[in-house]
Amino acid sequence: MSKTGIPLAGVIGHPVAHSKSPKLHGHWLKTYGLAGHYVPMDVTPEDLETVLRTLPKAGFVGANVTVPHKEAALRLADHISDRAKKIGAANTLVFQDDGAIHADNTDGYGFMENLRAGAPDWNPQDGPAVVFGAGGAARAVLQALIEAGVPEILLTNRTRARADQLKEEFGPQITVVDWLQAGNVIENAELVVNTTSLGMQGQPELRVPLDGLQPGAVVTDLVYAPLNTRLLQTAEDAGCTTVDGLGMLLHQAVPGFERWFGQRPEVTDELRATVLG
Repeated sequence: MSKTGIPLAGVIGHPVAHSKSPKLHGHWLKTYGLAGHYVPMDVTPEDLETVLRTLPKAGFVGANVTVPHKEAALRLADHISDRAKKIGAANTLVFQDDGAIHADNTDGYGFMENLRAGAPDWNPQDGPAVVFGAGGAARAVLQALIEAGVPEILLTNRTRARADQLKEEFGPQITVVDWLQAGNVIENAELVVNTTSLGMQGQPELRVPLDGLQPGAVVTDLVYAPLNTRLLQTAEDAGCTTVDGLGMLLHQAVPGFERWFGQRPEVTDELRATVLG
C-alpha cells in the first residue's frame, strides 16, 4: 500500500497511447469500488531506470511494462520470478516498501488461462502443438506449454536461427520446422498458436497454408486487432475450436491487479466489452 493510502499503478511503454491496460484496470477498480488509479506512462528507454526508481517514492505500488521495456525492466529489477527469468522478460512489476523492484512475467499464465477458458476440452497431453514465431511472446507461450505437459512443440519462424536459439534454451520438447514447411506440420497438431504480429492491422497477413487444419484442433492467435484474424476465420471454417487473443491480455492482468490493489479480479464478458469499446 502506498504511503498516501491510495495505491497507484500504471503501464510503461514507448509509445503507450494504444494500450488497453488503463481501460482494463480502470474497469476493475470501478467494479470492485476500490481506491486506486492506473495510468499510462510514455517513458523513453533512456529514462526507464530513473522512472522505475522514482515511482515507489511517488506512491506507486507497481506497474506493467510493455514494448520496448520488457527485457530492460528485468535487468533493472532487484528480485526476479523464476518464470520471468526463463522467459527473459518482465511484464509485471511490484514495488516493495523499501523501493525494491520485483519482476514477474504473467504472459504465459494469461495465455494458458485464456486457452482453458476458450477451449475447456483441450488436453495438453493429447498431442503436438505448432507455434508460429520466436519472439518474446513465443518464449512465454513455450514456457507455459512445456509446464502444462505438451509432449511435442513444433516451432517455426521466418528467421530459422531465432527458433533454433529457443530450442537450445527450452530443450528437447521443441522441434524446429522450416517456415516453408509450416503448412505441412499443422495436420497433426492438436493446438496451433500464432505468436507473430502477422495478420495484425497494418501488418502483412500470415501466409502459411492452412488447409491441413484438422476439425477439432484448437487454434489461437495472440493478435487481437482484428479480433477475428484470417487464421481464426479459416480455422473456424475448418471445424476447429478457436480462441481469440484478447483473453490473454485480460487474464495476464489478473495477478498484477491482485498484488497492487488487494482484490483478485474476474475476467467477464462485461470486461471484454469495456476493453473493446
